[in-house]
Amino acid sequence: MTEEDKRLREAEGDPDGWRLWGPYLADRAWGTVREDYSADGDAWNYFPHDHARSRAYRWNEDGLGGLCDIRQFLCFGLALWNGRDPFLKERLFGLTGPQGNHGEDVKEYYYYLDATPTHSYLKFLYKYPQAPFPYEQLGAENARRGRTDWEFELSDTGVFAEDRYFDVFVEYAKEGPFDIAIRVTAWNRGPEATALHLLPTLWFRNTWSWDRDAPRPTLYAAGQDVIAAEHARLGTYRLYCDGPEPTRLLFTENETNERRLFGAPNPTPYVKDGIHEAVVGGNADAVNPEQVGTRAAFARQYRIGAGESVTMRLRLRRADPGAGTPDAPFGPEFDALFDARRAEADAFYDRLAPPNATADARAVQRQAYAGLIWSRQYYHYDVERWQAGDPGQPTPPDARRRNGRNHEWKHVIITDVLSMPDKWEYPWFAAWDLAFHMIPFAQIDADFAKHQMLLLCREWFMHPNGQLPAYEWQFSDVNPPVHAWAALRLYKIERKMQGKGRNEPGDTDFLERIFHKLLLNFTWWVNQKDQQNNNIFEGGFLGLDNISLFDRSAPLPGGGMLEQSDGTAWMAMYCLNLLAIALELARVDPTYQDVATKFAEHFVYIAHAMNEHGDDGYSLWDEEDGFYYDLLHLPPAAPGAGERYLPLKIRSVAGLIPLFAAEAFDADVMSACPDFLRRLDWFLAHKPHLAGDVAHVTQTRGKKGRILFSLVNRERLRRILARVLDETEFLSPYGVRSLSRFHAKRPFTLQHNGTEFRGDYEPAESTTALYGGNSNWRGPVWFPLNYLLIESLQKYDYMFGDSFTVEMPTGSGNYCTLWEVATELSHRLIRLFLPDESENRPCNGGPSRFQTDPHWRDHLLFHEYFHGDNGAGLGASHQTGWTALVAKLISQSGD
Repeated sequence: MTEEDKRLREAEGDPDGWRLWGPYLADRAWGTVREDYSADGDAWNYFPHDHARSRAYRWNEDGLGGLCDIRQFLCFGLALWNGRDPFLKERLFGLTGPQGNHGEDVKEYYYYLDATPTHSYLKFLYKYPQAPFPYEQLGAENARRGRTDWEFELSDTGVFAEDRYFDVFVEYAKEGPFDIAIRVTAWNRGPEATALHLLPTLWFRNTWSWDRDAPRPTLYAAGQDVIAAEHARLGTYRLYCDGPEPTRLLFTENETNERRLFGAPNPTPYVKDGIHEAVVGGNADAVNPEQVGTRAAFARQYRIGAGESVTMRLRLRRADPGAGTPDAPFGPEFDALFDARRAEADAFYDRLAPPNATADARAVQRQAYAGLIWSRQYYHYDVERWQAGDPGQPTPPDARRRNGRNHEWKHVIITDVLSMPDKWEYPWFAAWDLAFHMIPFAQIDADFAKHQMLLLCREWFMHPNGQLPAYEWQFSDVNPPVHAWAALRLYKIERKMQGKGRNEPGDTDFLERIFHKLLLNFTWWVNQKDQQNNNIFEGGFLGLDNISLFDRSAPLPGGGMLEQSDGTAWMAMYCLNLLAIALELARVDPTYQDVATKFAEHFVYIAHAMNEHGDDGYSLWDEEDGFYYDLLHLPPAAPGAGERYLPLKIRSVAGLIPLFAAEAFDADVMSACPDFLRRLDWFLAHKPHLAGDVAHVTQTRGKKGRILFSLVNRERLRRILARVLDETEFLSPYGVRSLSRFHAKRPFTLQHNGTEFRGDYEPAESTTALYGGNSNWRGPVWFPLNYLLIESLQKYDYMFGDSFTVEMPTGSGNYCTLWEVATELSHRLIRLFLPDESENRPCNGGPSRFQTDPHWRDHLLFHEYFHGDNGAGLGASHQTGWTALVAKLISQSGD
């Protein structure tokens, strides 16, 4: 057991131990739904970036490379100034959804380089231009560009010419749960000596302005280079700064600058942007000469030579009553602590990569885990209070309170640390994203992963009707029901990490707790998303944004109804996941065989509905094309006329999702559940017309006597895979595309109600504004569905073994087992991040700086999705949530 494993064990169930301090600050708190108190729900304009330095946040804090306690009372972050910018660099800049030509987009370069699950070691890098930051140029040029143009990035402005920038590294090493060593190192990469101001900043989240009875904490100077922080709940901490350079201690309040923003008098002369005014504006009166407040910074100015660096050392420690004078915070053990924690991180992560993994693959895996850990964020949202307003604050508009965003979710009260998709572009939870995050998290911090999965299902999250909230912008949207799959995978991964065998029970307490909650969610799906009660599900949005021709969550053209291939397949998969959980629980409690029977039978009904042609002659399966399609169900065109059905023949990933509804069970699982097997055999014997539409084997077993439940039979599996593995269709050099390249030459068009709807192959950014246009499912490679496809192929192989082979790629004459196909798809996804024969990483795209510069090329970004042809990273740049699945793929690449 490594030292980090020991800390993890010590931290289990204890939020006030090793987990107390972590990288829980958001990268962006402005422009969020929580901070929006407008009448029209225009979150981006109600609280823009220009307000952030001057306006106190209500719900969460953001910062640059920072950390805070688990309840976000006390925050630490870095502020910088190059002597040229109009304001301090305290947070990351980016364009809002309306400003960006492809939606919201951060316009900075920063990297999560390393992290351990207990945050015993953390490392962050920010690249800060020495020229004035081109805020206006970035906004103006992206506004000029349209959806068919590339985004205009920070590197395109020329501010990094001649390497005129600083590499600013921030490292944290914990001596203990309440003692954190901090090291800030700034390198001048440019050709000339230049000035840099470093301002490590400590502040309290403003809780006192919203709660009249909340005690006001305080910061004050406790020595020449010491800031003391006193808080009623957190206790007393001291932030020490190492000499001997001259240091200014600047104090102000974390209060809104009413005069600057709204032309109103300030209740205090010292406001949130006081430190900015003192440093950038030269206004000494903007900070408190008494050196007391709720926001404070150490301010140092350095002149750094070309190719040289400076280091600023700090230490944040709890001041225990009666402990006397603390040990010297910067003794000889200070730097040694960083070396020790890095070495412990090496030992912790070395066991997660297979022995044959290259150094590059190990580095990719390590940074993926780092991004996953850095993407934890304190998240606070009380919907009812947010809608009603706070005591002593202006009352929100009545229309907003009655009909505004999320008004049907008044029960939601969230105060916790959540795994975020991207702490700048998506600094709020997304339900199905989070489920995928927990797969790599299960390898490094199963306790946190289980907490996250259960949290989604708690009564303060899940709606009383059983629906799970989708994401902050619209809780009522519908995400794919992947939570049972994630819970079962988490259970099995943890069991394997503990060294237990397949037949040994794992944490069945966790599995049972979440199973009972998911039963409520499953019931909601059945009651709400099967409009015709025919086991064909609509679902709507289902997380795939613009993959459809039109907004699937809005009323459809001509009053129609969409029978969804993906919605129905997700529900079939949900049935099988719950079936598998029930059979696992039946190992320790035989009564779960009863509920297992229920899900097996329900799966059979869905399989029959999806595969069988109904009385109208239409089916989601298209025999001619050998593919699953959505079906647009239209009302009669005239009185007395029949209903109309329009198959939407778009070869998209929505038609591949039926492959995910597959579970193969060992013979010993079935033999341990005789009641279940007997009831299922009876059901199929008495419903023979249903049995033919589901690949379920009881008499003719598969490899080693296994039983398969699957939506897709052998012949259809072969036909679908012929398209999936065709390099002119779905198969790219870097995984499976979300739309077939077939549509590059033959776009799908639909003329309906005088409007043309069109589906083109788009390998890069979205050219449609559907769902904001900030993500694209019409061609790029996405990790989550690729990962599910790989798992599904392994399940089919688990059943069929060497008896089933397909061409890989289609038309090559090279036949492979499904396990070999899954392995090749894994390798293609991993190759996105590895240097190719030209020493270029596909994910880094074309610019030479990112491919050849030693200060750039090995720092990785884990994008939201990847170009369907060349693998360049696209969309949100730090979506290390589900793209961190690459770490799990690397782990299993040696299997």
